[in-house]
Amino acid sequence: MISQNIKSKLAGGSAIRKMFEEGNRLKALYGAENVFDFSIGNPDLEPPREVSEALRELADNPTPGMHGYMSNSGYESTRAAIAAKRSAESGLEINAGAVCMTVGAASGLNDILHSLLDTDDEVIVLAPFFMEYSNYIANHNGKTIIVDTGDDFMPDIDAISKAITPKTKAIIINSPNNPSGVIYGEEVLSSLNTMLKNQDHVIHVISDEPYIDLVYDGLTVPAALKYIDNLIICFSWSKSLSLPGERIGYTLVSPKNEDYEDLTAAIVLSNRILGSVNAPAIWQKVVERSLNAKVDVANYEYRRNLLYDNIIDAGFDAIKPSGALYIFMKTPEGLTDAEFSAICAKQNLLLVPGASFSRPGFCRLAFCVSEQTIRGSRRAFYAVAEELGLTARKEQ
Repeated sequence: MISQNIKSKLAGGSAIRKMFEEGNRLKALYGAENVFDFSIGNPDLEPPREVSEALRELADNPTPGMHGYMSNSGYESTRAAIAAKRSAESGLEINAGAVCMTVGAASGLNDILHSLLDTDDEVIVLAPFFMEYSNYIANHNGKTIIVDTGDDFMPDIDAISKAITPKTKAIIINSPNNPSGVIYGEEVLSSLNTMLKNQDHVIHVISDEPYIDLVYDGLTVPAALKYIDNLIICFSWSKSLSLPGERIGYTLVSPKNEDYEDLTAAIVLSNRILGSVNAPAIWQKVVERSLNAKVDVANYEYRRNLLYDNIIDAGFDAIKPSGALYIFMKTPEGLTDAEFSAICAKQNLLLVPGASFSRPGFCRLAFCVSEQTIRGSRRAFYAVAEELGLTARKEQ
């Protein structure tokens, strides 16, 4: 018999995956062009040219041992290239030893948490947040402590401070945020660092950064390394290079971190004993050659604007995201997010309830879908608004 822990998780499942499977069912019934599936953040743009060129070059010119084992932390040349890039961005002197190549950000987060947590240690997460954080924390016998952000989805430093206990080991931040798309500014990061440094024990900040290259309206993401001392970065190329299926990322420990020596060694050990052993060899070499490349961000910005206009014009409310791949749409008054998503599903409009991100009253829509899907969804938004008696702000 399987464990009761896993049995309970199977019963709960993932709302994102459930919506994704429902989308596949509806597409089979009504045709893909008549289903508007915004449930899953699966980048639909192809990787940039630099990625395919690097992959082709490596395949055509293999070096001896290219597919063999390397250090559990990854290739020295790849880690040195990443360290140099992060040094230039932050102004800090970062060396290759700070970096551990991982099997995507999920593996990186598990490596970090395994390295930090003893049984019942606490990790603060800021709602709304990517729901798998709680599972990753539980994997290593930790406890998730949820702290709400403000109405603007920005961290509430006072609320975070009140949630800290002697068992608090870390806080996870995610900017640009999934699902809200907000970017944490310099003042927020500095205030968080000041508050944490005034605590009576070290509290690590885990910065989950898969979306830092996906920002819009000419904005930039402040380098957390500049503003937070006890920082551990977790990064993935799943979004910036459209490589979610290749599972390639890294962790990076700030040279200012009080536990630098222990942490860098612990994360490499965790990478091995949790079963990853090392990140995929060929993809380490590919990303090393593609560090300055990124997907067509302007394309995502264009689609963000299209979807946002659909939502607002039909009479609904949402904050326009500054980054990432999602719009967090407010649920109409008088409806739960589950009720609203069910009404939308009748129009083949698939959204993920905000309760999945520990922020009821909202629904998440991923705009990394085709322009055809976004344009086709306009009539569905208006149909839902009409059913709910909302007044459209603009003609369909």
